[in-house]
Amino acid sequence: MRKISVVNSVTLDGVMQAPGGSEEDTRGGFAHGGWAQPYNDPVMARTMGEGMSEGGALLFGRRTYEDFAAYWPRQRDNPFTPVLNARQKYVVSTTLTGPLRWQNSTLLAGDAAERVAALKAGPGADLTILGSGALIRSLLRHNLIDEYLLLIHPLLLGSGRRLFPDDGASVPLRLVKSVPTTTGVIIATYHPAETTTM
Repeated sequence: MRKISVVNSVTLDGVMQAPGGSEEDTRGGFAHGGWAQPYNDPVMARTMGEGMSEGGALLFGRRTYEDFAAYWPRQRDNPFTPVLNARQKYVVSTTLTGPLRWQNSTLLAGDAAERVAALKAGPGADLTILGSGALIRSLLRHNLIDEYLLLIHPLLLGSGRRLFPDDGASVPLRLVKSVPTTTGVIIATYHPAETTTM
């Protein structure tokens, strides 16, 4: 069975909206886009680079996929574009139609939990979710997530879309690894408390 991991930047108050740039996601009048940028450092780059080198496939919700597909294939002179282009990408959506424009992309149309549960049960590489808050919340309700790698930033925004909803389920987690950066970010890896393997 494939493992599903979430990798996301969040603030101390749980906001995950638009960490990368001011125009990334302005829904709801969000004006704090790019909040994660000042916290980048070599520790974070090294830790995240190690994760990227481990391989696996990527799993996206529609909105995050469209944002990534519009940006990354056109970037040059960075180590991430070749990896993202080559990596298998699965996109869960009820509104997209194929074929998808970014190479190595496969559409999973229909109910998110059903499609991802089937994908997880099949053979293949482990799956990593980037961004994709709505997809994460859907999979969380069905106990389909095996790991959370959260880059917790020392910042309170007070508004914005949060990773976990106020009306979400109670899910006990256990910390299996933490890496502090020079800028105060804690890169924390959590597994569901029932999980006994690392």
